[in-house]
Amino acid sequence: MKKLLITLITVTSTLSGFSQDGPEGVLFSSLEDANRLTQAYMNPAMKGLIYSMNSGWYHTAKVHKKFGFDLSFGLNGSMIPSKDEMFTLSNLTSVNQPSGTITSATVGGSENGGTTATVTFQEEIGGINTTYTGTFDMPGGIKEDLPLNAVPTVFIQAGVGLPFKSEAIVRFIPKVGSDDVKGSLLGFGLKKEITDWFGPLDKTPLHVSLLASYTSMNVDYDIVDDNPGDDIDIQNGKVDLDLNSYTIQAIASLNFPVINIYGGVGYSGGSSSLDMLGTYTITYNGTLNQRTLNNPLNLDFDASGFRSTIGARLSLGFFKLFADYTIQEYNSVNAGVAFSFR
Repeated sequence: MKKLLITLITVTSTLSGFSQDGPEGVLFSSLEDANRLTQAYMNPAMKGLIYSMNSGWYHTAKVHKKFGFDLSFGLNGSMIPSKDEMFTLSNLTSVNQPSGTITSATVGGSENGGTTATVTFQEEIGGINTTYTGTFDMPGGIKEDLPLNAVPTVFIQAGVGLPFKSEAIVRFIPKVGSDDVKGSLLGFGLKKEITDWFGPLDKTPLHVSLLASYTSMNVDYDIVDDNPGDDIDIQNGKVDLDLNSYTIQAIASLNFPVINIYGGVGYSGGSSSLDMLGTYTITYNGTLNQRTLNNPLNLDFDASGFRSTIGARLSLGFFKLFADYTIQEYNSVNAGVAFSFR
């Protein structure tokens, strides 16, 4: 069980992958550009997390009988499209562009896709207008570490039958992780079967339901100053990620004794915030030219869109195996096992 829970922290590889070259590296640029750089770099991961967290809520439209229940374990992955593997630095005011357009990998790009940027900008501190000039390395992506270049999330989920042909669903993972990275997840869903709305349809293997769900996730990542003698001094460095997602879907399934075919259409979306906290003292090009930044990054992300899902479930008594594929902005795959008692 612990290994399964720890898999949740896979999502924070987007943070730790960034930190290999130092998320603080972007602070060499102007504060406005530092936020823009980090926003562009992290955007595919944040969108992928939102879409992944909205998957896996069902593997049948049929609800449990009153007080029937199931326990499901699954893995979701939302695939980052190739168009989001790179971003351009063209709209950044402090980055010096020699000729042409400078591009660099997003978190979903290749590990060798980072670039070196030279920055020059002015900032007024204490009434003195100072010119800062320096260089920093943008990190590469973590595409090679992600199967199918998909942003993964795991879920542990329980469902219980309620009166009026409805079912409550709960996802919960307590705060787990390492000394530097910890994450937790909580989600709620409600499924209402409406097969009897369609008259004689309730006499067939076809079942129809409506589903709504909401999930929140929090991840804390401590930035450790591994090189105290370098150009950045870090005090109380930390990255805080909060993410919320929702989905509303109409789902249907054909339930046979062994094979269950299911699918759904609907809408999903969500938002997230990423804050870089702490105090960062930056020295430019080994000179005495320094500046100090407090809580320098405050980023917001969002994603939303229509989705359609098709999947299948194999039933071996109370033991179920399921897998499905969702078409949306970041197409998703989902697979898992369930123990169901009707």
